[in-house]
Amino acid sequence: MIRPTAVTALVLVLAAPGYASSLPFPKFGLGKDRPAATASSARPKAGEWAQARSDVAPDPDIAFGALPNGMRYAIRKQQIPPGQAALRLRFDAGSLMESDKQQGLAHFLEHMAFNGSKAVPEGEMIKILERLGLAFGADTNASTDFDETTYKLDLPRTDDETVDTSLMLLREAAGNLTLDPAAIDRERGVVLSEERARDTPSYRVYKSRLEFLLKDQRPPTRYPIGKVEVLQTAPAAEFSDFYNRYYRPERAVLVAVGDFDVAAMEAKIKARFGDWAPVGPAGADPDLGALKSRKTEAKLLVEPGAPLQLQMAWMRPDDRETDTTAKRKRDLVQQLGFSVLNRRLQRLARGAQPPFLGAGAFESDEYDAAEITMVTVNAEPTRWREALTAIEQEQRRAVQYGVRQDELGREIDEYRAALKADAAGAATRTPGSLAGEIVGSLSDDEVVTNPAQDLALFEATVKELKADEVSAALKRAFKGDGPLLFMSSPKPVQGGDGALVAALETSRKVAVAEPSTPTQVAWPYDNFGTPGKVAETREAADLDTVFVRFENGVRLTIKPTRFRDDEVLVRVNVGRGRIDLPKDRQNVAWASGAYVEGGLKQISAEDMERVLATRVYGAQFGIGDDAFIFSGATRPDDLDVQLQVLAAYAAEPGWREQAFQRLKSSGKTIHDQYEATVSGVVSRDLAGLLHGGDERWVFPSRQEMADAKLESFKAEVAPALANGQIEVVIVGDTTVEKATEAVARTFGAMPARPQVAPPPKAEIEVGFPAAVAQPVIRTHKGRPDQAVGYIAWRTNDFFANPQRARDTAVLGEVLELRLIEELREAQGATYSPNAAYSHSFVWPGWGYISASVEVPPDKLPAFFADVKKIATDLRTKEISPDELARAKKPRLEQIDKARETNGYWLQELSGAQADPRRLDATRAMIPGTERVTSADVKRAAEAVLKDETMWMFEVKPAGA
Repeated sequence: MIRPTAVTALVLVLAAPGYASSLPFPKFGLGKDRPAATASSARPKAGEWAQARSDVAPDPDIAFGALPNGMRYAIRKQQIPPGQAALRLRFDAGSLMESDKQQGLAHFLEHMAFNGSKAVPEGEMIKILERLGLAFGADTNASTDFDETTYKLDLPRTDDETVDTSLMLLREAAGNLTLDPAAIDRERGVVLSEERARDTPSYRVYKSRLEFLLKDQRPPTRYPIGKVEVLQTAPAAEFSDFYNRYYRPERAVLVAVGDFDVAAMEAKIKARFGDWAPVGPAGADPDLGALKSRKTEAKLLVEPGAPLQLQMAWMRPDDRETDTTAKRKRDLVQQLGFSVLNRRLQRLARGAQPPFLGAGAFESDEYDAAEITMVTVNAEPTRWREALTAIEQEQRRAVQYGVRQDELGREIDEYRAALKADAAGAATRTPGSLAGEIVGSLSDDEVVTNPAQDLALFEATVKELKADEVSAALKRAFKGDGPLLFMSSPKPVQGGDGALVAALETSRKVAVAEPSTPTQVAWPYDNFGTPGKVAETREAADLDTVFVRFENGVRLTIKPTRFRDDEVLVRVNVGRGRIDLPKDRQNVAWASGAYVEGGLKQISAEDMERVLATRVYGAQFGIGDDAFIFSGATRPDDLDVQLQVLAAYAAEPGWREQAFQRLKSSGKTIHDQYEATVSGVVSRDLAGLLHGGDERWVFPSRQEMADAKLESFKAEVAPALANGQIEVVIVGDTTVEKATEAVARTFGAMPARPQVAPPPKAEIEVGFPAAVAQPVIRTHKGRPDQAVGYIAWRTNDFFANPQRARDTAVLGEVLELRLIEELREAQGATYSPNAAYSHSFVWPGWGYISASVEVPPDKLPAFFADVKKIATDLRTKEISPDELARAKKPRLEQIDKARETNGYWLQELSGAQADPRRLDATRAMIPGTERVTSADVKRAAEAVLKDETMWMFEVKPAGA
């Protein structure tokens, strides 16, 4: 797997509102070409941690160490959740280190780590882990970037067998891979499949942008996926050369976080990795190339199927400054400045006549090749000039006039609230997130600190902080060469590159005024009337859950937990969701994102965020199968505010036209984006096809989206929200008493809702596609070698036969094992064969099990034939005990791990008061899965995997 790069994430996400970069603060320099940056310029000595050269104290709960061979390790005891652990083995070795003949082999080598070593035969490593309960992909994974490769194991248990086996496998990856030529040849198709899947319009835009910004530097010549010709033909000797030169102890860090004794884990690491010795000469660090001195330049890329994106970038040479307290304070001051600018950009996007769809500013360190400050914007293709003018003038306004003290105060309030929440929940972070924090510090040689330390540094930095200091930091951030302009457009632009420069120069001639001070507002939804009275309280002691019913009919479900300190999740279900939408005509459910953005009747979304800046809350709206869903995450101290926000959205939404129009505008190119890739067409069409063309799942046409009106959305949703029954589910760090009182003051105080009759049978009947002799075909406009094959068999709803549904779920896991073994491991045909299954809790008779694959179009017939063969085998023969264990154990462990999270219980308890069968399903999930036998799997296959009931679907290139 190739890890998404920083610039991809930052640019394509468009720097969400309020975003502030946490990347290193640069030293600025102007002038001619600068010296070439090299990764070795600030590389620590072998075995040295960043704190050895810093005044920043590391997290005291982490034990840092190094072996005599130079390998470093970091160990942290984390008993929550109990019995779990995360192991990460990170190499300071990525695609930047490859020679011309090795382009793509850093990533390819990551694949080979799962394909044979001295102690583990080819094809056995994944099976060994599955027998221990680790699921391939979910718990067993790896990623490759420009500058690092990381292997990841999430352990469901920390007994000696699991830990020792996992460490043994990581040790094999580190220095004992066989790199058998035949195994490499078998894996080539898998890696080429990943290359095909990655080649999308957004990826091509990313590459073109990076090549423009880092002109004549190394990163744009060394993408992790590599070159097709190298992937097809590179000999084993090149793999071995890269492996021996860069998989070396001095480039490795092992991170272990979990429920184990630190001293015992340290002893195991020393025993397992102490004899690791490098082979042959060490590889050199790459010369990243000189940053070119450039004036204002522009590049236009026409990429059909991509949205219009435009970036203004200021370039500076990289300077890997040591992580110190002073540097962190400077970074924070700059972040606050970016936050103010981003808030202003967000305000423009929310205006009545917004010049763009979304925009954001941030700073990025591009793999030590350059420091970049960037303002990025998404816009309608025909309005790019307005978007460019708006961001140029808003950026210039911020530099010229700086930030105001009231703006700074708001950002400080939000940062403080978030940091306090992080500090309060620090003790219950998961092993995976803790391990990720440690690994994430390595690329930039940062000292690992904990949330309490971060909060203390924040308070010391913002104490008496003045707007002038933040203004100066923001002004410095826009120093450097440029701005460089890059724009990707789905359609040609008259004038090309020159048109961009001309538009920029025109905008620069317009004087900008000082920003105005916003009007002060108050939160108007802190009183919903007389608190409601409790009519009934019941308890499910085995689930540690309490059920409350108020006199107005509102149902409340409360599960206090200590899975995560200071975290409380809230979900409010109103009405019947998709059941209440029309099934015979296109609805406006796709516009649900405009609901929250439309704010409330008495206050806009922007003003609400400003007045509640010191509080931690969330506000999301979605349409589920059986409810309109409001949800948010908060902390115990802000539970009242969280419920006020959700109650206000349920009772008095703002229905603001500009939010709806903004969403419509962003959707003008969505069909082109879907059509541009094979996966996009699947995402667009599959749900509608699997539900028999029911309009509640069919994606709207271009014309339907263009004709959509806010009043139609309101007419479809508002009556259900006004009259539907209300269920509140609260899970997390609270008490029954506090949750009950908070709901009594909000939802419990609302007028009683009328009792609603059960939906007519016709509304809950959902179709499923009939079997076909030939696949249903859709086409895409992407690469001619990209195609998807898909097969589905209808099963049933969950409650028709709960145990059979569990049997079928295990059958789905076995089917995926077979697909991986045959299509990926044996044939090397694809990167991601997949099986899925679903058994509805809502729609009678609706459920399915499916198999899918991405392959070149000419391999689709073989896929359908292979799946039929697998299905026949599963119908006619019982699977082995080993295969049953490898299917069941990871599933059981995933369920068990999920049960230690608040999110799992929020979902499981939703709807349980109205339908107590859901509680029984939750109780029986683990024992019901444990009792599935090989015979049960065979019976499920006999009932479901029939050739005569197969529905087949394929997405092929247009014209194929």
